[in-house]
Amino acid sequence: MSRRTDNRHRVATICREATGLAHHTCLRWAEQGLITRGRPVPDAADPAQRAFEAMVALTAGDALRDGQLDGAVFGVVAAVPSAGGLALRLHERMARWVVTELLPRLDEGYGGLRGVPGLRVTADREGLALRDAAGGGTIRLQGVPGSWRLPDDGDGLRYVGRIAGRAPHAAEHEELHRWRGTAMAGPDPASRDHLLSRLLRRPALINRTGNAHGWVNSYCHQYQDLVLEWCCAPGAPAMEQSLRRSGLAAPPEGAPPEPGAPAVRPGVIRLGRAEVTVRCMDFAHTGGEIAEITASVERRYE
Repeated sequence: MSRRTDNRHRVATICREATGLAHHTCLRWAEQGLITRGRPVPDAADPAQRAFEAMVALTAGDALRDGQLDGAVFGVVAAVPSAGGLALRLHERMARWVVTELLPRLDEGYGGLRGVPGLRVTADREGLALRDAAGGGTIRLQGVPGSWRLPDDGDGLRYVGRIAGRAPHAAEHEELHRWRGTAMAGPDPASRDHLLSRLLRRPALINRTGNAHGWVNSYCHQYQDLVLEWCCAPGAPAMEQSLRRSGLAAPPEGAPPEPGAPAVRPGVIRLGRAEVTVRCMDFAHTGGEIAEITASVERRYE
């Protein structure tokens, strides 16, 4: 085997381990130059697409918390990423619940908008898709039941798609301003979008955090970052190394390294001034406690 062929297989292996795609698909991408050692998983080329993917990742991760089945951190088991878009295969039992959590809705009890502002679910001959009515991003979906429909309003919830149709609602514009232009978005929203978009495109890799028990603890700080916490295996240093090897923190194409970046804490992966944290903790769960948590998660999706 030549060095070039060997390098392509290594790139394909990293891509397969990150996305959950078949090795031959990733190898073909390597042969076509779509992925490289520096970027073994394709990035979204359009800033609006990255922003939309980042909002989906942050919203799904924060909504699920420790409610995943089979370690599906965002409810996703595989991804088909490309420069022009993204397709996600959802965990079959979690799919309906995850899509519902992403839907923008006015919550009278909360006093504001929940879900991803601007997100609409559409159907065509290829199946379901999440579309961004405000910015133009699209995520194709696999694994969602064909009978899916917009939930009924009730319990203080009004789904914005029923009120505004495909146009953004005034409450969505207001929420998007918080995502993009306030302190809630953190010091570097563009890098946050790049980092969280990349995270969503690596489901098979991040889902390893749930190998031991099937669930992790995922949460955010306002609209700034994502934290993944779990117990048992794999260790945080190994996960951090794997994520870095997958190109998660690689500088954007054509961007120079940021000078004077502050020292990074163990488990913190930075891109610009945006962060993702991976943390393996000793929760000291007993076997009975683990069984109870797993049973309560299972009941959520009955």
